[in-house]
Amino acid sequence: MPLALLRRMRTKRPDRGSGLRIPLPVGAGAFSCEVLDPVGQALGGVEVTVTETRGAARTVAKATTDPHGLFLATLEPGQYTVLLTGSGLQPNRLTVDIAYGQSDPPRRVQMEPSQQLELPPPGTWLFDPPHTAIRFIARHVGMANVHGRFTRFRGGIHIAERMEDSRVEVVIDASSINTGNNTRDNHLRSADFLDVENFPEIHFASNRFTWRSGPKWTLQGPLTMHGVSRSVTLDTTYLGAVNGGYDQELRCAALATAELHREDYTLNWRNMLARGIAVVGPTVKLELDIQAMYRSHDTPTPPE
Repeated sequence: MPLALLRRMRTKRPDRGSGLRIPLPVGAGAFSCEVLDPVGQALGGVEVTVTETRGAARTVAKATTDPHGLFLATLEPGQYTVLLTGSGLQPNRLTVDIAYGQSDPPRRVQMEPSQQLELPPPGTWLFDPPHTAIRFIARHVGMANVHGRFTRFRGGIHIAERMEDSRVEVVIDASSINTGNNTRDNHLRSADFLDVENFPEIHFASNRFTWRSGPKWTLQGPLTMHGVSRSVTLDTTYLGAVNGGYDQELRCAALATAELHREDYTLNWRNMLARGIAVVGPTVKLELDIQAMYRSHDTPTPPE
């Protein structure tokens, strides 16, 4: 029976010229590796899965590398497949043979970035409302989460020749907020919160595109709500571009999230609590599930 006893190595990196000085269970050997990122730095948080290569191909060990990029498992003698995976990285698969009493120096494994999805062609892409959703999640004070969405919005993406020069703009009709409760929605539209009569729109315009890894991008720019502008960061995952839908138009898709703090926009939830009104808490998670259709290679006109 596989032992699969996982142990953390000492925080100091081992001397690569010597074996691991750890006690081994009777009849066992050890496998260890030191995982590095694409530029050769220690990489923590990589998931390592060890599977038998014979018989039922069972997983006998599974853990993540520590902050120093180290992983260690003690195993019964035999042959194993070791799979290393991480966000934005190409999977790395090793075959290892474990012998009784084996305690070799950590095997150095350098990960490579995953292949980037083909980026959409330069030009103007307009949101497709039936296939786009702008949602939010807020804590109901002292209770469960409130889930809602904005049902009316417009926006688009200008993809530049250099992706980092691209821009996104979104305009949301603040009065279209919908949480499934009419009384709550009317209160959220009131002067206590969004004050839609005086501030009918929520507006975001990016001023920075930054590639992180794989399909991950960071978008930054001012979000204007309730008459106040604050810089926000959208953590964005690009999902690809295809010819799809009933019309077979060229479309691209992405999922973006951000965390907003209501006090940044002078939405005074503390006054609500003082008046005994429990509506939603101070932090709101915003999610944009976007699908956009290709329109032209021209520079876009900002949403009216």
